[in-house]
Amino acid sequence: MRMLIALLAASMPLLSQSAPRPKILGVAHIGLYVSDIGKSRAFYHDLLGFEEAFGVTNPDGKVTMTFVKINDNQYIELFPTLKPGQDRLAHIAFYTDDAEAMHRYLTSRGVAAPPNVAVGRVGNAQFKVKDPDGHEVEFLQYLPASKAAQSRGRFMGPQRASSILRHVGILVGNLDAALKFYSGILGCDERWRGSSDGKFLSWVNMKVPDGDDYVEFMLYRELPPPDRRGSVHHLCLETPDVPKALAELETRPGRKAYARPLEWRTGTNRRRLANLFDPDGTRSELMEPKTVDGEPAPWSKAPAPTPAQ
Repeated sequence: MRMLIALLAASMPLLSQSAPRPKILGVAHIGLYVSDIGKSRAFYHDLLGFEEAFGVTNPDGKVTMTFVKINDNQYIELFPTLKPGQDRLAHIAFYTDDAEAMHRYLTSRGVAAPPNVAVGRVGNAQFKVKDPDGHEVEFLQYLPASKAAQSRGRFMGPQRASSILRHVGILVGNLDAALKFYSGILGCDERWRGSSDGKFLSWVNMKVPDGDDYVEFMLYRELPPPDRRGSVHHLCLETPDVPKALAELETRPGRKAYARPLEWRTGTNRRRLANLFDPDGTRSELMEPKTVDGEPAPWSKAPAPTPAQ
């Protein structure tokens, strides 16, 4: 009898065993709600120099979403549907080499996901889940017939302020829960912790397992209201020389419409950076890839803040 039970058990799938995780190659895009597509175009194109590669329109020709291209794998996705009081962040997205396998893997780890992988409106295989803070996280695979594949090598002029979307920043209230998802399940590697005041952690950087991009946790004690999250929910554009990049932006057609000063500083991470804000207040951070002295930025040992109840 014991032998029979052992044979039956060996023949059954191990439900507790996870499916293998496919590669997570990088940050694909950040999805943003905007209130005026014309004003957004003036910022992302006329000032930052990015081109729109493709989009989706209604039957009446009204834009419902458009993709601002950074490079062949990375975009800023704009939705012109921002409502008063709404968070500007729609979602963040990672690209993988196998969306179906990623779906199987995440469901095997207990992550709630749609029943199937879908082909989206621009032709990518994709699905979304939610992280512990409720942010929508999309996983996509670029398919050969997708608009992204069809636009490879195009819409990437030399006027781009950056050719790399290095990280996206999201609010995180429970660091332990976020680490279990992004590190324990997705396999991201913690690369740096920083503090703005030395008392509590402010940032934790989590690099994707199969690329150089990362997610920046923006830790908080007081959660900003949805319409005040444009600075913390942000994107980081890597550039080798921030002062030089700002000098170039000063000459752009979109500079006249941009009322803020173009200034750089050295951040807590010892890198030169500059913050620019689109018409709805979402921050684009220009940042250099190396520290000012070539030495690694020290890690903070401060504790994570406890969000106020």
